[in-house]
This record gives sequence, C-alpha cells and structure tokens, in this order.
Amino acid sequence: MNFFSKFFNKSSSKEESKNPESKFLPKKKGVIEERFILKFIENGGKFLYCENLSEVQENFDLILAENEWINQDILMIKSELKKEFNLNNNFSSSLEETKCFVTDCENLIASDGSILISSNQINEKKLNEFPDNLIILSDTMKLKNNISEGLSEIKSKSKNIPTNITTIKNFNVIKGDKDFLSYGTSSKNLYLILLEKGFE
Repeated sequence: MNFFSKFFNKSSSKEESKNPESKFLPKKKGVIEERFILKFIENGGKFLYCENLSEVQENFDLILAENEWINQDILMIKSELKKEFNLNNNFSSSLEETKCFVTDCENLIASDGSILISSNQINEKKLNEFPDNLIILSDTMKLKNNISEGLSEIKSKSKNIPTNITTIKNFNVIKGDKDFLSYGTSSKNLYLILLEKGFE
C-alpha cells in the first residue's frame, strides 16, 4: 500500500501508540508528505495525486474541462514537460491572452506547503506576469522538509545556480503574510498534479 492510500485511510491511534518514534530518529518519508499535503491544502491549493502517467493526463484534462479551457488557453514555456509527463495536448508558447500557466518546480516544501521555483521555470520574469491560474506538475521525489533543504539541493545539482528563486504559497493572500522569498509574487489559483515516483 503506498503512502497516499495510508494517508486517506489513517490508522487508528492505538496502532500509532504501539510504535512511538524518537524525536532523534530521522523523519519517515510519509511524515514529510503528510505535512506538505495538509499545509498545501490549508494554503488553498488544489491537490491531485496520480499513481501513473495516464492519471496525470486524465487529471489534466479534468482541470481543463472544469475551467472550460482549451489547449490554446494554456501556456507552457518548458516544452520538454510534455514528454516527461506524457501529455498529448498542444499548448501556446505566448503569454498573450492565455489563462493558465503550466510548469514544473524545483521542490515542494513540507514546512509551509509552498512550491519552490526559479528561473528554470519562469526564466527572468516575475510570477505576477503570468496568468492567475497555475498548474504545477511534480513528483514525490521533490518533497523536502524545509526551504533550506530545497535550496541546498538546487545548489548541489546545478552547475550554474539558477536565479529568480522564489516560493509560491499565497493561494489565499493574507496581507503581510509574506517572507523574503515570496516578495513580489501574487495570489494564484494553483493546481498541483503530483505523480508518485520512486517508492516501493
């Protein structure tokens, strides 16, 4: 049974009390995932979990149908995402008159339910230059405990560290509820299509 099945069918408190965890032991993956999902939904994000690539396409099409968007309403500047996530749609590559921006992310941050992005996703543009609707394509391997872990991974895997690093977490903006990484961003109607990957 994968984590998400366990998450939506929580075990009883009796079972949990039989297996107490020391605060000195490393956190299990499931704890990171649960923290992210709860915070993300609390922030106002819309979460769609997929076990395989066909479910990614199915959920993607459902989002378009729900919002009455056609392919030309969708902006995707990273064309390689179509292949990576096996999408068969034809998207616009121009910002003009598009209604939704589709991209991936650097990491998913469990501590506050935010999405960490950089110039790899939005080039040198500001997030508020993009449509108010966002669809983020990601997988469970991108879950990190906190922003520090996310930034460390960016640094370790990049020959040239990307610029324009920011977080998206203002799905329901509360005035003054911003940190330095989210400065200059605006509220977004955000869907996260999350593909389970790398788990046994």
